[in-house]
Amino acid sequence: MNSNEFHPTWPRLYGLQTSDGNELLAGTIYCIGRNFADHAAEMQAPIPSEPLVFTKPIGSLLMGAEATVNLPAQSQDVHHEVEWVVALSKGGKHISMEQAWCHVAGWAVGIDFTARDLQAAAKKAGKPWAVSKGFDGFAPVSPFIPVSIGKKPTHQNPADQNPESYKHLQLKLLVNGQLRQQDLLSNMLFDLPTLISHLSDLFTLRAGDIIFTGTPSGVSQVQAGDHCSASIHQPNGETLAQLDVYLEAAS
Repeated sequence: MNSNEFHPTWPRLYGLQTSDGNELLAGTIYCIGRNFADHAAEMQAPIPSEPLVFTKPIGSLLMGAEATVNLPAQSQDVHHEVEWVVALSKGGKHISMEQAWCHVAGWAVGIDFTARDLQAAAKKAGKPWAVSKGFDGFAPVSPFIPVSIGKKPTHQNPADQNPESYKHLQLKLLVNGQLRQQDLLSNMLFDLPTLISHLSDLFTLRAGDIIFTGTPSGVSQVQAGDHCSASIHQPNGETLAQLDVYLEAAS
């Protein structure tokens, strides 16, 4: 082996394992833009005719129930975007929508932080806006809940769900105890099987790849000292996943 080869240590996806029992490591972070109609409207942007895809660098990923994010000095207008986050157990190319759930390892709740001022400036200049999405810590994600497709949902393990039960789950985000975002996953414009199939037509997906599936309306600015609490709930109000993020000034 060439001693000069680069062997990165990718973040562990807490709560998930490979089929042989090893820890599942993070891969590419795929994100879907404007996947809720109300969010597209608040951004004064058209509803996409197909999934709008972008990526985040691996350095933006933070794993765990709590995270601290340093706001970048380059931005004066960072926004929160709560999202349902899905991790893949195996990859593939041209995955059918019927087979998509067989590729899901588990899901979590995450926040896609966005430097809105940098994004707006880049869009106006016709430039890429990857920087606005990719600062360190701009993709915190809660521990994952493993999914066992094909099992009947149970009260003891609500993650054992049929392919449609997730649509009844509700995303929620509070900032300093005040509700900012809330919506049902059923209101996503493109559902999970569609997203997985579409991404696999564009790219060869791999085990550990992560999909941020889009944010509902209500995105707004956060500041140093704020506490963001993101969560996913069952219809009866039971919390299934939670992520607490604390914002600090640029160091």
